[in-house]
Order: sequence, then structure tokens, then C-alpha cells
Amino acid sequence: MPDRWLQIKGDPSVRAFLFQQSRVESLFDSQIDRIHEIVHALLTRKGAFHVKIHHSSSQLTCWFADDAYRYRVFVKEEVLAPGFLGQFRDSLIDHLQPVIHAEDTQAILNEFRRLRTTDKNIYLRNGSINRVNGLIGMTFSCDGSHYIDHKTFFEKLDTFATSEPPLPMSACA
Repeated sequence: MPDRWLQIKGDPSVRAFLFQQSRVESLFDSQIDRIHEIVHALLTRKGAFHVKIHHSSSQLTCWFADDAYRYRVFVKEEVLAPGFLGQFRDSLIDHLQPVIHAEDTQAILNEFRRLRTTDKNIYLRNGSINRVNGLIGMTFSCDGSHYIDHKTFFEKLDTFATSEPPLPMSACA
């Protein structure tokens, strides 16, 4: 787990035009609750220990405990197809002693939803959860990235605003 909250500024040209762009609804956005249910199931019942949700491009990147050296990418309609979860056997990751408890994954996904949909200019593009090392990763529309342990994430939610838009520029700092 990182000993500090790591913030990385991205491409300056993206930040320069931040307020000249706005979020366009993706396929994952139109089904965000269902996508988050799928991600929750992958992380809590299907053996995934790390999942990255690419909200903007509608894809999931997953690492599974039984094949940790390979990541798998699932795109758009594939994720939303009936029976998607059925291709994965039920498998818990308790043997890896996950730092993020199963019940906390839903709270994190709820915050991802808020960060994705609250503001039209500053919004979450990608969010990842790694239950084993307790790390949450986020990339915002300004191309700013954050890597933060889940406890600090919950303690510092006000940094990312908690209710009304706009999200503070600190998400992009």
C-alpha cells in the first residue's frame, strides 16, 4: 500500500482545454449501475482482485487471482451481454488477505459513480480497485491521476467534493 497519496499531473494540453470539453455519455454511463454490479461481483465472488473501469471507452481490465500475471480486457457489449458473469467460476480471494473488504467495494463504486456523473467538465474517466493492496486509482478528465489507499480515499472524499458540482480543480492538480 502506498505510504502517501500520489497525484500525477497529466498532459498539459488536456488541462489547458478542460472547460472547452464536456463529458459525453458512454455505453457504460447509460448502464453504470449494472456495470458497477458486475464489477462488484467480479471483485467479491468471481476471483478478480483488481478491476479497472474505463468509463469513457466502456471497457473493463481485470486481474484474477488464479492467473495474476495476465490481465483480461472486456469491452462494451461483451460486458453487458447476458451471462457475462457465468464464464467465471465462483472464487473468493480470502487466501490473499484482501485489505479492502467485500462490503467496502460497493461504497467505492458508489463514489466512482458520483465522481463520474456529478460534473460535466471535471469527471472520472477511469477508476480502479485493487482489493489486495488496498489501492484505488483514478484518472480524471483533466488527465490528472490519483493513487490512494482506500482508507484515505474515504477520509478525503471532500477533496473530490461530496454533493454538488463543480468538483474542485484539486482533482486535476
